[in-house]
Amino acid sequence: MSNGKMVLPQLLDFLDRNHFNYLVRKYDGDKYVKNFTCHNQLAVLMYG
Repeated sequence: MSNGKMVLPQLLDFLDRNHFNYLVRKYDGDKYVKNFTCHNQLAVLMYG
């Protein structure tokens, strides 16, 4: 059994979440979003 993190959380840790949220606000990335935010979409694309 491994006690470490899985690969996807390790990749998401490389991102600066504050800077990502800044860019989303700057370009209105979540303007018409109800449930599926930009960060969720990024995580799904990285998983795929």
